[in-house]
Amino acid sequence: MAAGTGVIALDVARTVVDSPIGPLGLVASDSGLQAVLFGGRRISPDGRSPVLDEAAHQLDAYFAGERTTFDLPLELDGTDFQRRCWLALATIPYGQTVSYGEQARRIGLDHDRARAVGAANGQNPLPIVLPCHRVIGADGSLTGFGGGLHVKRFLLEHEGALLPLG
Repeated sequence: MAAGTGVIALDVARTVVDSPIGPLGLVASDSGLQAVLFGGRRISPDGRSPVLDEAAHQLDAYFAGERTTFDLPLELDGTDFQRRCWLALATIPYGQTVSYGEQARRIGLDHDRARAVGAANGQNPLPIVLPCHRVIGADGSLTGFGGGLHVKRFLLEHEGALLPLG
């Protein structure tokens, strides 16, 4: 994805996979996964990539409850700070949550940088794979998620980090 533009480069493969949270668009080159897009029907499947095939397989296994981590090569297009925040997401264990302040602390920042971490997480091009849904407010509230809070709740319930509502 071109930095900050939301425009996907033409030299990549794209596909749409069905999931319990709706269609997910996947974008990858031969060397790395570049994007997981909510509302994936907005992209047109095109091209092939071994990385794309493996990403689709791993996402299927995640939603089937057979996979708790992802093992994919990634192509992250962002600032150094954004990449630090995004890669730190992968260290949050399946079924657990941390606050934005805790994520800041884990990457060597004061907890008062929580808003900056939240802003970086909001630009995460690989939700689910880099699990930004596992980051919650300091008071335990579900906040800020590009797929919508209902999707964040679903993912956390799926992982056992939240009890289902009523």
